[in-house]
Amino acid sequence: MMKHSLKLKIAIILFGFLFLGHSAQAQEKRLKRPSGRVGIHSVDTFVRESFDLYDKVYIYDSYAQEGKPLEEDDYEALIDTVEDAQSVLSSAPDAITDINGAGILKQGKATLQMNRAKKALKYSIKTAKKLLSEKKKKNGKTTSDDDIANNGPDNDNGSPDQETDTAKELEIYSKFDFVPGDKILMADDFSLDNMGDFPSKWNTNGTGELASINGEKWFKLAGKSIYIPDLPSNLPEDYTIEFDMLTVVDKKTSSQAKLEIWLEDNNLFNPSKNMAMVEIPLCLFISVGFIIENRIDGNRVIRNAVEKDIRDILLQNNHISIAVNGKRFRMWINENKVVDVPRLVPENIVSFKLHPRDIRDGIDNVFINNVKIAQGGLDLRSQLLENGRFSTTGILFNSGSDQIKPESFGVLKQVAETMQQEPTLNLKIIGHTDADGNDGLNLTLSEKRASSVKNALIAQFHIESNRLQTEGKGESEPVDKNTTTEGKTNNRRVEFVKI
Repeated sequence: MMKHSLKLKIAIILFGFLFLGHSAQAQEKRLKRPSGRVGIHSVDTFVRESFDLYDKVYIYDSYAQEGKPLEEDDYEALIDTVEDAQSVLSSAPDAITDINGAGILKQGKATLQMNRAKKALKYSIKTAKKLLSEKKKKNGKTTSDDDIANNGPDNDNGSPDQETDTAKELEIYSKFDFVPGDKILMADDFSLDNMGDFPSKWNTNGTGELASINGEKWFKLAGKSIYIPDLPSNLPEDYTIEFDMLTVVDKKTSSQAKLEIWLEDNNLFNPSKNMAMVEIPLCLFISVGFIIENRIDGNRVIRNAVEKDIRDILLQNNHISIAVNGKRFRMWINENKVVDVPRLVPENIVSFKLHPRDIRDGIDNVFINNVKIAQGGLDLRSQLLENGRFSTTGILFNSGSDQIKPESFGVLKQVAETMQQEPTLNLKIIGHTDADGNDGLNLTLSEKRASSVKNALIAQFHIESNRLQTEGKGESEPVDKNTTTEGKTNNRRVEFVKI
């Protein structure tokens, strides 16, 4: 009897060791994504992005726990995830600052969700690094944070994927024919202003302030206010306007909520006799379209609704592009043209104004960033053929990167069409930067950007590679001073020279 009892105890102990050993290898219990939004944009963004990364890493970890081998693409995704998670984690202080300005109940809910999201991020970083380390060990190598960073998207080893991503984005913009003006009149990314202040290059009859969203400064507009940017002179006959727009609205936002764009004959807050207006709808529950209107000598000539439904993109970061050529007004949201009216703009227009209308202060929010107003010039083809060179600030890149932004498609398309129409025309592409940062790094960056433009012309428009040369000049040949936002924007350019 005692022998039987002893055997039973030994069996229980052995089972316990086996159970503990299995538990040590088991995957952590999955964190539950918060089911509802807080209503604070920076917090909701932080939580959403944190759990998007967490869900991805958790799946890869489950494969590893089950003994399923990961593919090379999976490991590349894990490298990107580490960098993305660290970037999201760095935005936590801004979200916490926004929480402090909320009500007590909202603060409590936001704090709980932030803590859960931080836990998800830390798991993502730790687990992704562990999986990458295990891969290195299998290959007889050790890994470090530097190894992970050096295989990130800015490293040359990642350039094929980067070129593929750029090609896909440019393909989406294949019908985008907006070409920005070639002389910057006003540019503002609010980098020179302090958080919480009203930006120094703007005027208003109301209020507004700079807010931090994901580490970037955005101009938060208030309802019942008019905003006028400072310009060095009156608007010319041909010009372009660009800005990024971020809106936070819900199903209770009024159908009359709009961001109105005014082109007027004065720089004041008084009613104007000559004006053109386009209203961007901010309503989610029904499609109300874009209202267009103008007045000439105090009389309304045009008022109509353009039926375009943008509700599916309203809550994302959108790029607004406007081109005015004499009386013609065109506007794009991202790659899609939403307004094109041949005789909307009256004569004697001098100013551009923004007016949020019928938004609920403290609930509905409209933010803008990266504002750029530029004078239009001769078309690209004429400048290349007559002057032998063309310089543009309209080919844009991600900050510190050679990855081309998709809104650059219109300029690239014009260059390609000119080369297709002129089969003997060969070009040298020259990249230029502003003076921020290290001279040597700027030179390298300008060379890479010139190469990216060449690659895009070859891949997207089938221009023969032997017709294109590249060169980078970094910050060595500025065309404007590097002490203002406008000057830096003019210096960050791509030049095409006939060879």
